[in-house]
Parts: sequence; structure tokens; C-alpha cells
Amino acid sequence: MKAANAQRSRSDQTKVAVRLQPTTERGHLLAIHRSSCPQQRPNAPRRENNRTPWLRSTLLRTRMSALRGGAQCALFLACSIALTTSCSIKRIAVNKVGDALAEGGSTFASDDDPELVKAAVPFSLKLMESLLAESPSHKGLLFASASGFTQYAYAFVQQDAEELEEKDIAASLEMRQRARRLYLRARGYAMRGLETAHPGFTNALRADPPAAVKRLTKKDVPLAYWAAVSWAAAIGIIKNDTDLIAELPQVEALVDRALELDESYDHGAIHSFLITFETTRQDKSGDPAVRARSHFERTVQLTGGHEAGPYVSLAESVSVEQQNRDDFEKLLHQALAIDPNAAPEVRLVNLIMQRRARWLLAQEDNLIAKKNP
Repeated sequence: MKAANAQRSRSDQTKVAVRLQPTTERGHLLAIHRSSCPQQRPNAPRRENNRTPWLRSTLLRTRMSALRGGAQCALFLACSIALTTSCSIKRIAVNKVGDALAEGGSTFASDDDPELVKAAVPFSLKLMESLLAESPSHKGLLFASASGFTQYAYAFVQQDAEELEEKDIAASLEMRQRARRLYLRARGYAMRGLETAHPGFTNALRADPPAAVKRLTKKDVPLAYWAAVSWAAAIGIIKNDTDLIAELPQVEALVDRALELDESYDHGAIHSFLITFETTRQDKSGDPAVRARSHFERTVQLTGGHEAGPYVSLAESVSVEQQNRDDFEKLLHQALAIDPNAAPEVRLVNLIMQRRARWLLAQEDNLIAKKNP
């Protein structure tokens, strides 16, 4: 195992190193260092190069928005589509299903059984894809697909891959590759939505990201946010694709514009993403840890302190970066102290993030060096 970890560490010593820090249902990102990977702190344990804490709360903070209820209505309407012969009537039926899926209730988000949701979600995702084949520009379906695939990939694929790595590196890598494919699929849906609203946006973003995002308005924030989150997740899950790494300026432009347009979006999703992302950005002035804590405080304010994700994100980013064991433990225990039943609309997210908090506490000695006696 030590040999395998050493080999992976050497493979990460590339000329362009990327470090990720928080989005999932909120946001965080990556920073590019045009040299070598950051030097390991003296006496500090080696940190897992593939971990992507910036995804934690953000990917999930959107209350599993794409994985909401409305499934019964959607299934009924889907059956009616199969029996429809008129193209115009069929399109109307498709759009009705899309509206039901995109605007449904919080059935999944309030569930107390993550494993049950894990088994049920793929049906909803594939149903949305089948409807998009009939109505490719349905904004609600594009949003639901982008957020849904992102959250599913993080909560039920990437999370499992990280926990498996200690036992089976090859199987863990295979799961990471699957997660990347899902993230890229999500990005495709989000970018399609933005392209539909602003023809030529994709090419413009590639050519000049800061200028391109200026055309976005507040109503574009949900798609811009999920495009950034899924894109960043795809880059960070396995940091070996130089083409994807080169697209980071586009990701950063999207999340910065989203923050500018609607900083309180989805109860602080963007701030949550930035909790970790700020610790890796190189183009910002001031102390990144201070900026990260500022985003953390704003997220807690917007969520009323009812969500575990922000505490987990700050612990994984700032506390680990500063090798602050006391702060790390305090934040994770605060996350675990949150009652999942106090806010039923985010019960599932809290259960998933609390699972993450317990796992991190078990990994503490691998993340933070013990103080010398």
C-alpha cells in the first residue's frame, strides 16, 4: 500500500498541479499552480492527492434538487407519452413530465434512508434523459439533469470510491472514472441550458471566460452554478487530464459570475462551494483561510446552522491545510451534532455529510500530524 501511494504521489508531480476544494451542493474549486505540487508540511502525514473536499456540501447542498418528488406524476405522464401518436400532443406531454420532475416536491431530499435513494435515483435520471431526447431544450429538465447527475455522482459514486481506496486502489480508481463520466454528463446538460438561453455562449466562454459570463443574468444562476460544480468535479476527481485542467478559467468565471448575480442562491450553495475553493485560488489577494471562513459564516447564516456540509467543508479545507487538529475535530463534531430531523427538507443531505464527518474523523491521523510530546 505504501509503495502504491508513493507511486501515485510521484505521478502527481506534474508541471501543472491542481488542487481542489469545495462545490456539491454549493461551490468550491481548484487552483492551478504552474510549478510542482505543494510541498508536504514537515512531519505532516501525506494527504490523499485525489480527494476533492470542495465537492462535499455543494454537490449536495442543493437539497438533491434534481432528485425530487413528482415521480408518480412523471411516471403516469410518461406512460401517456408512449400511447400518444400526435407529435404536438406528445411534445406537450413531454414538457408536462419535465415540469413535474423539475418542480416536484422533496420526497428524496427528506428521506432518511440513503441506500434506498441510491437505488431509486437512477430511474429518475434515466427518465429525464429519455424526455430530453424528445424535448432537448427543456430548461427545467436540463437543470434537473445537471444537478441530479452531479449529486448522484458525488453522494453515491465518488464517496464510495474514496472510502474504498484504502482496501482496493484499482476498484477505487474505476469508480472515480465512472464518477468523472457522470460529472461530464451533468456539465453537458448545464452548458446546453446556457447555450439554449444564449446562443454562442459555449464558444464565447472558451475564448474569453470573463467577458462571456457578463451576458448571464440572475435567471441563469442555477445552470451556471451546476455547470461550474460538475465541471470542477470532473477535473478534480482524477487530476490527469490536461485538457480539462486547461478549462479551469471557464469554471472560475462561471462561479464568480453566479456569486455576483445571486450570492444567496439556494441557501448559500455558492458560498459553500467557495469555502474550500478559496484556499486554493492564487489570483486573489489576502489570506485564503480568512476568505474561506467568511464564506463559511455566510453559509451558516443562510442555512440557519441546520446543515452539516459547511462544517465538513471547512474542516477538510482550512483545518487540514493549517494542520489544526483541535479545529478539525470541533468542526466535525459540530456537523455530527446537527439533528437531521430538525430540517426535514435537507435530512438526506445531512445524513450523507454526517457519514462523511465520521469517516474523516477515522482518517484524522492520516490527514493531520500528531503533535510531538
